[in-house]
Amino acid sequence: MTSAMISSEKTAIELRNLSVTYPGGGKNNKEARAVKAVRNCSFSVARGNIVGLVGESGSGKSSALMAIPGLLPPGTLVSGQIFCDGEDISALSEEALNVWRWRRIALVPQGAMNSFTPHLSVERHITEVLTHHLGMTRREGRGYAAELLRTVGLEAEGTSSILDRYPHELSGGQKQRAALAAALACGPDFLLADEPTTALDVITQKEVLDMTAALVRERGMGLLLVTHDLPLAAGLCDILIVMKDGVVVESGPSRLLVGAPSHPYTRRLIEAIRSLEKTEETRETGGERL
Repeated sequence: MTSAMISSEKTAIELRNLSVTYPGGGKNNKEARAVKAVRNCSFSVARGNIVGLVGESGSGKSSALMAIPGLLPPGTLVSGQIFCDGEDISALSEEALNVWRWRRIALVPQGAMNSFTPHLSVERHITEVLTHHLGMTRREGRGYAAELLRTVGLEAEGTSSILDRYPHELSGGQKQRAALAAALACGPDFLLADEPTTALDVITQKEVLDMTAALVRERGMGLLLVTHDLPLAAGLCDILIVMKDGVVVESGPSRLLVGAPSHPYTRRLIEAIRSLEKTEETRETGGERL
């Protein structure tokens, strides 16, 4: 199975037969071997849906996601089509595509520090987006930035304002919330999240992801979440898409896919998780299963 739930609605992001190939890095032609990270991948993310793109490391998940806003490394070969609300954005120039970024499609990248420039304050990170894309003044931008930070659970007032802090002064959870605030700044229709809770503790992961899901549903956005954590995705997402070796092998509503997987790879993933859960249960009960 190489396609996944293509939507006929215009209010969706659609990938059609997307392939992503990275050039080889050798010093001569014999050493230079291209890497085909994504192969004829097709799926859609409709507004109002949370879609989880899952699979082990190296399966092509992040490559597929980063192809949507056109943020793959220079020299990467991309074929196929990417539509947003019926328009082929994969055919747009860099200048035209930049209009779609932030306003229509926003990204929360892997690792919170990847979202920030170390010498810029949190305020500058958010207000520069607002002034560039929405034409706000610096003063207007600061007020709206404070509102955004409150929306994601960060206090933005007082002498210790998060707005005035620099990335290194924030905890991992605070940085991830601030990154989400920046992504929401222009009111996008779609949010792309690439392993957004990497390096966070389990409790903070759940808090950040639950909050993200709540905001996405409240605003009627579409969310594409890339993760290798199948249990996490199954509990959060409406739809799961499973990738292996750059190919979509299975997709469907989360509960149905986890309850009755049809592809051998998906079954192995779920069996491995259940085995780990049984091992943990045995450890917690002193060697006896409940």
